[in-house]
Amino acid sequence: MSTTLATIELPIQGMTCASCASRIERRLNKLEGVTATVNYATEKASVGYDADAVVPEELVAAVEAAGYSATLPLAGEAEEPAAEADATRPLRFRLVGSAVLTLPVLLVSMIPALQFNHWQWLALQLATPVVTWAAWPFHRAAWANLEHATATMDTLVSLGVLAAWTWSLYALFLGDAGADGMKMAFTLVPKVGGGTNEIYLETAAVVTTFILAGRYFEARAKRRAGAALKSLLELGTKDVSILDADGAERRVPVEQLQVGERFVVRPGEKIATDGIVEEGFSAVDMSLLTGESVPVEVGSGSEVAGATVNAGGRLVVRATKVGADTALSQIARLVENAQMGKAPVQRLADRIAGVFVPIVIGIAVAALGFWLANGAGATFAFTAAVAVLIIACPCALGLATPTALMVGAGRGAQLGLLIKGPQVLESTRRIDSIVLDKTGTVTTGTMSLVDIVPAEGVDPERALHLVGSLEHASEHPIARAIADAAAARTTLATVDSFRNRDGLGVEGVVDGHAVVAGRPALLQEWGVELPPELDTALREAQAAGRTAIAAAWDGGVRVVLVVADTVKPTSAAAVAELRRLGLRPVLLTGDNEHTARVVAAEVGIEDVIAEVLPADKAAVVSRLQDEGHVVAMVGDGVNDAPALAQADLGLAIGTGTDIAIEASDLTLVSGNLQAAGDAIRLARRTLRTIKGNLFWAFAYNVAALPLAASGYLNPIIAGAAMAFSSVFVVSNSLRLRRFDVVRNEIP
Repeated sequence: MSTTLATIELPIQGMTCASCASRIERRLNKLEGVTATVNYATEKASVGYDADAVVPEELVAAVEAAGYSATLPLAGEAEEPAAEADATRPLRFRLVGSAVLTLPVLLVSMIPALQFNHWQWLALQLATPVVTWAAWPFHRAAWANLEHATATMDTLVSLGVLAAWTWSLYALFLGDAGADGMKMAFTLVPKVGGGTNEIYLETAAVVTTFILAGRYFEARAKRRAGAALKSLLELGTKDVSILDADGAERRVPVEQLQVGERFVVRPGEKIATDGIVEEGFSAVDMSLLTGESVPVEVGSGSEVAGATVNAGGRLVVRATKVGADTALSQIARLVENAQMGKAPVQRLADRIAGVFVPIVIGIAVAALGFWLANGAGATFAFTAAVAVLIIACPCALGLATPTALMVGAGRGAQLGLLIKGPQVLESTRRIDSIVLDKTGTVTTGTMSLVDIVPAEGVDPERALHLVGSLEHASEHPIARAIADAAAARTTLATVDSFRNRDGLGVEGVVDGHAVVAGRPALLQEWGVELPPELDTALREAQAAGRTAIAAAWDGGVRVVLVVADTVKPTSAAAVAELRRLGLRPVLLTGDNEHTARVVAAEVGIEDVIAEVLPADKAAVVSRLQDEGHVVAMVGDGVNDAPALAQADLGLAIGTGTDIAIEASDLTLVSGNLQAAGDAIRLARRTLRTIKGNLFWAFAYNVAALPLAASGYLNPIIAGAAMAFSSVFVVSNSLRLRRFDVVRNEIP
């Protein structure tokens, strides 16, 4: 029985730590036919489901059953950034109110000179609103979790704060603190054997304030982490000047623009959507999408992308893609998908966070019982238990990977480097060899006819007509170069019985002549040999690093046509950068060995694999892997897609074909080979950031929990440390926003 697979992204409300995300994920995955990933940093659930078995409303119900809320995505989500900004306001309001009330409580509790008769009762009046009103989000979430028989970070905070406050009430009303009128001075390390006169009002208030501060700064940092994607989505134009059939212009919202309609782009305006230039000549600033600062010259027939800026003359463009199909939307979708992913190491962290809270509560109870049983005194035992509850923070574990991915992927998008997901990051660290497709990657891929060498008695124009007409039916770059040259000088004829021989050439019937054009190996299949003068011309062209093909009809080889491709100006510097990254570059091409060697020498590559048929490129990558190499592949064409998929890391030139981009792990939007080194550096730096985040998150808990359980960590310090751990992880990730490209000169 077939199933109808669908995907949806659900915004989730109410998550406060990684264990919340873990529980929602488990609840969703219990539904039949559902595979879900919940990202705490982005506050979204990415859900794949069987549409025949589950409806989206059931997904929302499952989230609500776990104690949280979710909404189905609707049109008009462009208001999301404003909504997120509003979400921090109540948090900031509680933080400011809590800080104003907490400061006098802390000062009067810490400084004996400020203490006066019955100062404890003033402290109680100031601390109680902090514990009840300011800390209400923690208590509300803890109660909701209790109703679902679960526990989260809010449970720990709520228990710790209420325990400190309740103990203080006991000491004030039933113990010695209220009668004495003088509280023991603040100490970082409580004294073993202390009496019941110790109150913890300042602990309850300060811990609440610290954790609110941590949550507030964490929320702001998370918004900044996703700012790159939001700014990317906001790059597009709001309206467009559509050109009617009578030549009149009318300004309409860009949403009304349809495929096939023509629109005008004046100097300085953004291009409304993807299209083809029909009139005008200009330079287009592509930096918003590609990260490249040099404008690209465009004219009639040139493709342009939406959100790029017309830096020169007036253009008339016919829309080819609108809405979600545009390059900008596809880039944004790739970035968002990358940010939603989880690396294997993060899944381990999520599993730990899912069971972390119950373990912490168990440790707190054990610490309380241990110290009471060993005669340490109720104050010391209580201090240890509260410190354990407050110090534990699975939030940092949950934020370690997604925040780094959000920033890294967003920064990459700004620079024209698209990372498909977290699994790509590990591959960039391990690769030692990088295979570079020649045409369109190392070279411009724009071939042009530079010479025609006819056999004796053959008219060059007639030869160009026959071969150009035949090649017009092919999409190969060499074929296009010959066909374009022929079309400019003669009228092309219709081809019958056309046959494309991958990697060898083409065959067909033109004007009643059976014509074959391609490599000498293909001509040999036809039983014809190159005459000496044509063989010499072919060899000379190859010696010069050019590509030559021979064509035959009427039983003999009649002409050699020479085409040339030029090396991209940045390729030599790009190869040098790849070497600096510790990679061995390998040039892969279907061209002959000599031509390939000439190009390789020009850009500084020593290893060349030439005369490879398109179908065999993946086999070459596989062979290198069998030899023990971890291989990256850079390519741009349809015939590169299998090799890109086979490689441990596939990098697609963004100016290439959609299928190559789909098969790759990284996309270089600009088409500049130097971006390959930039993408690898960015991915490696993002991976290092993730591992650094996870190390500090784990190290923090490993070091802090035993210290708290031993009774030698004041709950106030514990609260500050817990808040700092999450802020540290997010702030560390934000350093990726400073990543920039390297543009070294050719060595």
